[in-house]
Amino acid sequence: MKKPVIGITMGDPASIGPEISVKALTDEHILSICDPIIVGDAAVMEDAVAVVCPGQVRIRAIENVKDAVFEPGVINVLDMKLVDMDKLEYGKVSAMCGEAAFRYVEKVIKLAMDGEIDATVTNALNKAAINLAGHHFAGHTEIYAHYTGTKDYTMMLAHENLRVVHVSTHVSLREACDRVKKDRVLSCIRIADDACRRLGMAEPRVAVAGLNPHSGEGGLFGREEIDEISPAIEAARAEGINVDGPVPPDTVFSKARGGWYDIVVAMYHDQGHIPLKVSGFVYDQATGRWGSVAGVNITLGLPIIRVSVDHGTAFGHAHQGLANHVSLMNSIEYAATFANNR
Repeated sequence: MKKPVIGITMGDPASIGPEISVKALTDEHILSICDPIIVGDAAVMEDAVAVVCPGQVRIRAIENVKDAVFEPGVINVLDMKLVDMDKLEYGKVSAMCGEAAFRYVEKVIKLAMDGEIDATVTNALNKAAINLAGHHFAGHTEIYAHYTGTKDYTMMLAHENLRVVHVSTHVSLREACDRVKKDRVLSCIRIADDACRRLGMAEPRVAVAGLNPHSGEGGLFGREEIDEISPAIEAARAEGINVDGPVPPDTVFSKARGGWYDIVVAMYHDQGHIPLKVSGFVYDQATGRWGSVAGVNITLGLPIIRVSVDHGTAFGHAHQGLANHVSLMNSIEYAATFANNR
């Protein structure tokens, strides 16, 4: 099978993005499953090589995807030339880095929409930095939706066998409750089922979390389950989707982790994010370092494939060569799987 070409944004130049990109793209496993191209700045990537593995890998600056040469020891960088290295301060928020990070995303979306690459992976950007640069988006998801013209989309988080999609994400908790409506819940159930099938599952098992404690306890703690969530579940079942719920939110994730379900529809941002990050982010108190920062963020419903690391810019650890690259490797693996099953 021909390996998919995956475009990977470098992320904020002042972040850990450049160095974890070097670590991931020098891994034999990653090179065996895809042909990766970094969309970023070659000079910043060269700086990252000097910190991570000096003299062990060469940065190849290219202007077009067709100019890439995929071979061990070479990292192809579609060089945007947006960073003034004399002004770059690692670990600092700046408009220059925000502009660069935004333009990398804009470019990788265009490459995918034009069919030049098979999937996209994004390193972290800083919301304050891109807003300083004049780009007023809440994050990657909203940027992708805007530039692909997508109205009906959702976020999926995944770590090992735990997968979660969200009815709402970057809104206040008060607004999130108001967004729990039958049509939106049904849309997320459909998207969740489709995502699992695209990952190779023939008969996905979808769980829908309740919004209220004990899923409302028959209306004692709220009526959203009765008025909005259950009708969506019944409609999905009528379409042939194997869906269960509303399952009390304090047990549904443990059940999914235990193999009862393949994916969970969460009602709001933190309901889905907290269990994923408790599972995938492991801090070693003895060493004072993160032993694991695993998991991925996938935007579903787009006309192109987008997978992202499930962590931030980690400015406090930037350009030290110590950043954990497991989440980026997980993201590339997911992107390759989606591309191969498309």
